[in-house]
Amino acid sequence: MIMQRIRKRQPLVHCLTNYVVANFTANGLLAVGASPVMADEIAELKDMIALADAVLLNIGTINTRIQESLIFAGLTANQKKIPVVLDPVGVGATTYRKEVVFKILQQVKVDLIRCNLGELAVLAQDNTWQSRGVDSGIGKLNVVEAAKLVALDYGCLVAVTGAEDVITDGTRIIMVKGGHTRMTEVTGTGCLLGALAAATLTLLGDPVENLQQLLAAYKEIAISASERSEYTGIFQIEVLNQLNLQSKEN
Repeated sequence: MIMQRIRKRQPLVHCLTNYVVANFTANGLLAVGASPVMADEIAELKDMIALADAVLLNIGTINTRIQESLIFAGLTANQKKIPVVLDPVGVGATTYRKEVVFKILQQVKVDLIRCNLGELAVLAQDNTWQSRGVDSGIGKLNVVEAAKLVALDYGCLVAVTGAEDVITDGTRIIMVKGGHTRMTEVTGTGCLLGALAAATLTLLGDPVENLQQLLAAYKEIAISASERSEYTGIFQIEVLNQLNLQSKEN
């Protein structure tokens, strides 16, 4: 199983993520045996990334200082030739967010974009979609074609998460069904998935197939966590428990 492979690999994932989800993301990585680093001070990024196996760029609580750190971290990771995952949280919410994301994509070679439907619509420059803050929003979008377009435009993998996940390298398309809506009721589940995707990209084998296994496993975790928890707070903890359990199963 993919979580077991992450535990065996024990990658160090440098997460430049947002302060809303940093604790949950770190605990999620630890639950599967990975090592999280959350440093975002530009003066120490070069030294920190020298130790890392993958880098996550998450714009959830973006500001001018963090913007500079994200780009520097991405470029440093490119020089080291380690995977870079971009999570363009709420990219359609403001003009500033959109400018930051497109600047990152212009300057940094990203290996994977992990996004929801609304974020994909912005990246594909589909103006029919109505964003709603950092949530997915509403609209009509050909998800498969939009994901392929973005993947080809930026030479990267794209993973679009929702009721049915889509993974593409611009040519191949893989759909992953399942999961539970309760994953949308606690903050950080999508951001944690971005960090787990970064860990997954450090594994040997076909990255598309590895990501397919990750998304399928995460949907199983959502169902298992829901079955074992009545209340929202317990559900969030149970997600961590199920991650840990999957990573240790024989």
